[in-house]
Amino acid sequence: MKAEITEDGGIASAHVCDIREEESVKATVAAIIEEHGGLNGVVNNAGGQFPSPLANINQKGWETVVRTNLTGGFLIAREAYNQTLSKTGGAIVNIVADMWGGMPGMGHSGAARAGMVNFTQTAAVEWGCSGVRVNAVAPGWIASSGMDNYPEHMKQWIRSLGDNVPLKRMGTESEVSAAICFLLSPAAAFISGDCLRIDGAASQGGRVWPFQKAKNNEPFNGFHRAVTPKVLSDD
Repeated sequence: MKAEITEDGGIASAHVCDIREEESVKATVAAIIEEHGGLNGVVNNAGGQFPSPLANINQKGWETVVRTNLTGGFLIAREAYNQTLSKTGGAIVNIVADMWGGMPGMGHSGAARAGMVNFTQTAAVEWGCSGVRVNAVAPGWIASSGMDNYPEHMKQWIRSLGDNVPLKRMGTESEVSAAICFLLSPAAAFISGDCLRIDGAASQGGRVWPFQKAKNNEPFNGFHRAVTPKVLSDD
């Protein structure tokens, strides 16, 4: 990623950090501030989970996912605030997931993401006096390379996800990125404590209302490096 940013004319640095470990987070945030002279915005995008029904998740698996998807984001945001944003102001965007109505098959991740939404709301209130805005973005079913990492038996299910969206398609990485960039920008200066759902209205009452054939709905593909996941390719 660092190489791609540099190739496109940007400036980037890479830092290894275990976001689940407090001391690692403290040191990484300090190193970033020292190298770049401060922080203006933070995007909490690290996460991970594995598919499993609740009855089969052991304590270690549950806690690992919660530490990654909730505790890690909290530690990054807290250190960014304590070390610099509390003095300068700025924006934090926490990436969660479309977990409204539950996340059957990934209950550990759903619980952690719901916790991150509440953390977002609380931080927005507590840190607002320092000029720090805190929001969340909840992607729904997005066509991304991560889909290629799921097991073979899930491929057909993945291909059918767009059928369960009122817009009758999956989202793009660019559509999620555009929301993040907006919330980081001065154009969102009076938006804080909110969660923006990028899900094509999939979380809004689809179990009751029959979806119609969609039209006039072209995806936004503004990222020139985006690649269609193999699982969604026609090959």
